[in-house]
Amino acid sequence: MKRTLLFLCLSAALAGPALADLQLAKAKNCMACHSVDKKVIGPAFTDVAAKYKGDAGAVDKLADKIRKGGSGVWGPVPMPANPQVSEEDARKLAAWVLEAK
Repeated sequence: MKRTLLFLCLSAALAGPALADLQLAKAKNCMACHSVDKKVIGPAFTDVAAKYKGDAGAVDKLADKIRKGGSGVWGPVPMPANPQVSEEDARKLAAWVLEAK
């Protein structure tokens, strides 16, 4: 019983941040245009993570793009601005996207 409870607690702790950020992405409507592993309208998060791998300023760049929008990086379809997303949430989302595998 104790092992089962410990396993469940550890599993929840390890999965918590990933699920929380997926929930944030859903709440902020990111998933309307993106998917974790497939191109939808915008690129897959795994493709974004690969493109910015090793870029020390990537979190700031992506957080800014989340809030201000942009175009031309992934094709002709522009990413709309999302000013309703706070700077803190934009940074959380950007960090999560950069960890996509």
